[in-house]
Amino acid sequence: MYRLKQYLVSSQQMKTILIKNALLINEGEKYHADVYIKGSFIEKIEKQGINMPADQIIDATGKILIPGLIDDQVHFREPGLTHKGDLYTEPKSAVAGGVTSYMEMPNTSPSAVTIDLLEEKYARAAQVSLANYSFFMGTTNHNLEELLKIDETKVCGVKIFMGSSTGDMLVDDPIALENVFREVKTIIATHCEKDPLVKANQAAVIAAHGENIDAKWHPIIRNEEACYLSSSFAVDLAKKFNTRLHILHISTAKELSLFRNDIPLVQKRITAEACTHHLWFSEEDYATKGNFIKWNPAVKTTHDRDEIMKAVVDGRIDVLATDHAPHTFEEKSNSYLKAPSGGPLVQHTLNALIELHKKGKISLEKIVEKACHNPAILFEIDRRGFIREGFFADLVLVDLQESYIVEKSNILYKCGWSPFEGTTFNSKVTHTFVNGNLVYQDGKFDESNRGMRLTFNR
Repeated sequence: MYRLKQYLVSSQQMKTILIKNALLINEGEKYHADVYIKGSFIEKIEKQGINMPADQIIDATGKILIPGLIDDQVHFREPGLTHKGDLYTEPKSAVAGGVTSYMEMPNTSPSAVTIDLLEEKYARAAQVSLANYSFFMGTTNHNLEELLKIDETKVCGVKIFMGSSTGDMLVDDPIALENVFREVKTIIATHCEKDPLVKANQAAVIAAHGENIDAKWHPIIRNEEACYLSSSFAVDLAKKFNTRLHILHISTAKELSLFRNDIPLVQKRITAEACTHHLWFSEEDYATKGNFIKWNPAVKTTHDRDEIMKAVVDGRIDVLATDHAPHTFEEKSNSYLKAPSGGPLVQHTLNALIELHKKGKISLEKIVEKACHNPAILFEIDRRGFIREGFFADLVLVDLQESYIVEKSNILYKCGWSPFEGTTFNSKVTHTFVNGNLVYQDGKFDESNRGMRLTFNR
């Protein structure tokens, strides 16, 4: 039996796929080339064509080939919240959308705030996840000792909810915060909103308008100042202790002054992320979308949205991600004060970004830089995020001429809804490769292989 298993593993490693006539979008360039995959890796890239024999040949004429997206912020809800999503359903929807690797957040139930709880999530993902995976360790006021046990080569980073309460993971003790920023050597990713100000804003709105308020008040309650005060505080701490800080889901124009674009990404100690919903929606959309675009931090003004896009393009914002955070339709249909924040995005984020490209907002090369290359550079991920010989074959083919409408019948999220329902996207993911395995093709999945645990060159 052992020899049979070894033979099967060896056979999989030797499987070959030849992608022909693709338009590669990679490292700031567009060019036609063939790509030869052997086992888990890209063996050869050739502009003049490849004529080597292969187990499978895919004609990619008319399609673009990009590296698989690396989403550095998702909430897949397992363990404990699996009525919303889980480590099987959400990675499956991710690969259908061209996301081949993800980094998942610790605010599950129980929260991943010890090494043992963290490793339980890794073990579960190894069983069921179609995409590659890593998991952040969560921070509390009292778990510094656990944080210092992290193996930086095997864990993407540490997550701090700074001033935005999430169960027992609100870190509001100034001494605890300073200790984490001083002692933790890996990347610290932060959710930055000043909780006391948010609570005061909410109390003021309720006092003036009663408790039957709707989602249009969300950007007033979770306003620009609440974000900026928290983000600037995190930046000050990072500068004080030379911490490697990554601020998630920037939602205001004001915060953009905190970030630099005059040095290369590899030299930055403080970096930032923007999410698809903050590039797509604005406060005007609350009238029709209501709680279904209720996120923390809030979708804000058209000015904020447009300035964030400019910062993505000019380099102040380093990474594009989703903050995929599913809740059930019933939960989101509650009154504003009872409806949870968050929404599902991984299946549609690439389509949305390409749509923004078609509207002249961002180039394809910049999308690939921010959603594929830069997460790999920023987190120092081993051999992913680029189309390079010797790298893992995490690849996505996209037809830029094919259109489809997002509707319940083609939504793969466990929660069964999308904030993009009714939207026509003028692009379509046709093939997704994870570690050389063609896991998704034209609406069908090959689930014979699972994703891999990401490792880091630190």
